[in-house]
Amino acid sequence: MEKNPGYHEQIENRQPTASKPEHIAEHPGFRRMFAPDQLTIGIFLPLKFYVGRMDDLKGQADIVEMIDQRNFAAVWVRDVPLFDPGFRDAGQVFDPFTYLAYLAARTHNVSLATGSAIFTLRHPIDLAKSASSIDVLSGGRLVMGIASGDRLVEFPAYGIDADERDVRFRETVAFFRNLVRHQRPSIHSSLGQLAGVELLPKPVTGDIPLIVTGASRQSLDWIAEYSDGWLTYPEATADSSGPRLLAQKISAWRARIPGGVFKPHMTNEWIDLVEDADYPRTPLRGGFILRTGRNGLIQLLEEWQTAGVNHAALGIQFTSRPPAEVIQELAEYVLPLFPTHDRPNPWLSRW
Repeated sequence: MEKNPGYHEQIENRQPTASKPEHIAEHPGFRRMFAPDQLTIGIFLPLKFYVGRMDDLKGQADIVEMIDQRNFAAVWVRDVPLFDPGFRDAGQVFDPFTYLAYLAARTHNVSLATGSAIFTLRHPIDLAKSASSIDVLSGGRLVMGIASGDRLVEFPAYGIDADERDVRFRETVAFFRNLVRHQRPSIHSSLGQLAGVELLPKPVTGDIPLIVTGASRQSLDWIAEYSDGWLTYPEATADSSGPRLLAQKISAWRARIPGGVFKPHMTNEWIDLVEDADYPRTPLRGGFILRTGRNGLIQLLEEWQTAGVNHAALGIQFTSRPPAEVIQELAEYVLPLFPTHDRPNPWLSRW
């Protein structure tokens, strides 16, 4: 029988490459962010956009320490290998894994999330080595949003066919999981062949959560079975119509999850949080940005929670106020209504 080109065979173990919720459930970063029927809050980096000067990013890690101390659930970093002026968005500029390692040393509790690592552009050995290292160094705080990529200029730069990224994404997920889960996997894949060797270090709980972003050119059934969670765009956020549509999307996905086990849903929004607490939810730039006071934001988060969202990642790059001021307001008035799931972390060590 012809094998599906999107998967590889693991000869020694013959273990499935699907999500293993029982392994992920004890992962400190995952547990801090996700629980059924509850919503937590994270902050997307950068806090300011790069506009041609690296000085614009100075002091960001100090505020990340503040985010950690105020007990937000997560900080998110983006993966943008090459700056395309046509996109006008350089992400947080730094390599996501290098930067998360730096932030791991500056923080103690906050989950460290990629939003999202482009799995089609890197080899799974390099991805697994970087991810497992950060997971161990941080005490199991790495949660990986992953994606197939949408910046078409990057694919020829890497010598990769963009039209084949759906297959490459699946193969990378399978290769990555076998590397981090098994002691000496035997892997036969179009991305490489290996046997008799081991990836070190291993993640602290034996696995790393992989959160699929958008469709990543996969079917809803594949995402339901092979992801550890799903990150999607939020639909409209200025009124309740968007959260209602989002609820339908989440429900359709969860109905496909094998065994009905809990897998979290995440969404994100770029907000301009104004000082007037009662300022109404107002869409800007065609709905790309939401201007609102904190009461409007609380209302949106409540609607998302009802819709089945388990984590909201907020970007504040478009806020005209100082980032520390916005973080303090969120911590004081919003976070107590959507508290982080605090649990002991037995894997946090001083390396």
